[in-house]
Amino acid sequence: MVEKGYRVESDTLGPVEIPEDALWGPQTQRSKNNFHTGALMPIAIIRALLQIKRAAAQANMDAGKQTQEKGHAIIDAIHDLLAMNDSELQQFFPLHIYQTGSGTQTNMNVNEVVANLANKNHPGLDILPNDDVNMGQSSNDTFPTAMNLVATQALDDLKPSLKHLIKELKIKQDEYWTTVKVGRTHLQDAVPLTFGQEISGYISALNHDLSYINELEETLYELPIGGTAVGTGLNAAPGMAEEISERLSRKYGHEFKVKTNKFFGLANHSGLNVVHGALKALAADMFKIAQDIRFLGSGPRAGLGELNLPANEPGSSIMPGKVNPTQAEAVTMASLRVFGNDTTITMAASQGNFEMNVFKPVMIAAFLESADVLSGTISSFADKMIHGMTVNKERMNRDVSDSLMTVTALSPHIGYHAAAKIAQKAAKNKTTLRRAALESGKVTAEQYDEWMKPITMTNAMNTKPIDD
Repeated sequence: MVEKGYRVESDTLGPVEIPEDALWGPQTQRSKNNFHTGALMPIAIIRALLQIKRAAAQANMDAGKQTQEKGHAIIDAIHDLLAMNDSELQQFFPLHIYQTGSGTQTNMNVNEVVANLANKNHPGLDILPNDDVNMGQSSNDTFPTAMNLVATQALDDLKPSLKHLIKELKIKQDEYWTTVKVGRTHLQDAVPLTFGQEISGYISALNHDLSYINELEETLYELPIGGTAVGTGLNAAPGMAEEISERLSRKYGHEFKVKTNKFFGLANHSGLNVVHGALKALAADMFKIAQDIRFLGSGPRAGLGELNLPANEPGSSIMPGKVNPTQAEAVTMASLRVFGNDTTITMAASQGNFEMNVFKPVMIAAFLESADVLSGTISSFADKMIHGMTVNKERMNRDVSDSLMTVTALSPHIGYHAAAKIAQKAAKNKTTLRRAALESGKVTAEQYDEWMKPITMTNAMNTKPIDD
C-alpha cells in the first residue's frame, strides 16, 4: 500500500515511492534514501550539468538524433530551472556529496528533474531521463565536465579578491616605502629595511600565486565530454562533443576544448589536482602574510607593536578593551582548510582505478570550498585589516635605534670581526652601539654618523618597488 502523499515510479530495480510533489524520479529517491551524510551537492555543479544538458539537447537536434519537439522541450525546462535563484533550485536537488563516486546519482537527479518538468510543460511528449535528457552522454563524462566548468568558475570568482588585496597592499607599500624598521631573520634582529619593502615581498608572493593560477588554469579547459562511459564515445553523435564545447565556451567565457584523450579525462583529474596545488600555494603565502601582520601588530604594550591594526570588534568576554587580530585568524584558519583539502584532492586523484576515478564528488567539493574560503577571507582581510592598518613610527624608530645589527654597515670599513666585537660589547654592557663603536677606537664619531644611516642601509631611496 502506497503511503499517502507519495506516488510510485519504477526504475530497473523496481518500484520506488516518491513524494507526490517531488520533481525528481526513482533513481534520485533511491540515492536520497541511501545516502544522508554531509553537505548537499554544490548547486554550482547542478547549474553546470544543466548547461551541459542544454548544449547536448541542441547538439542532438542538430545531428538528427533528437526530435525538435523533445529537444526544445528539454531546453525550455532547463531555461526555467536556470532562471531560478539558488534556494529555489536547490529544492529539486536533494542529494549529498557522499554518494556514488562517479556522481551518477546527481547526473540522474538532473536528468529526472529536467524530464519531469519538460513533460509537465509539454504533456504527451513522454520525455525520458535516460533516453532523451541523457542522450549521447554518460555520468562518467558529464560529471567530470561539470567539475572542470565549476572549478574554472570558482577561479574567476577568486581572482578579483586576490587582485583587490594586492591593490590595498600596494597603497601601503607606497605610503611606507621609506619608513625604516628592524628586519628579522630566524626570529632574531637583522639589518634594517623599510616597511614598504617588506610589503613589496607580500605583493610579489601574491602576484606569483596569481600567475601560477593563470598558467595552470588552462588544464581545466580540457573537457572529457564525448567520452561517454569508458572514453570510447559509445552512443555519442559525431560532432556532439565539439558543439557542446563551443556552447559552453560562449557561456563561461573560456576556450574549452574536447580534442583530448577521453580515457585520461574520465580516469584522471590531474588538472584539478595541479590547479588546487596553486590554491594551496596561495593559502601558504596568505598564512605567512597574516602571521607576519598579526605578530607585527602584537601588543599593544607587551608585543612588537610596530603596526596599529583596526579594531573591528571586542576581543574578550572578560578583559575590557581587548582587541584581537581576528581577520588574520580567519585567513589562517581558511588556509589550514585548504591544506586539508589539498590532501583530500591528492589522495582522491590517485584513485583512478582502470577507466574511471570514483572520488569525483569529494574532489570537486573540496576544490570549491578552498576557492570559496580563500576568496571570502582574502577580500575581508583586504578591507578590514590591510585598508585600516597604520604603522607605529615611534616604535619602529626606537627599535632601529636600539638594534645591534646595524653594525653590519661598519663591516666594509673595519671588517667583520671588529664589527662583531663592537656588537658583542654593546650587548654585554647593555650600552648603545654608537658608544661601543667609539670606545673600540675603530671608528670616529664623524665616521659613525656617516656610515650608520638606517635609511641608506635599506637602499630604499635609490630603488622602486618591483611589480612582478
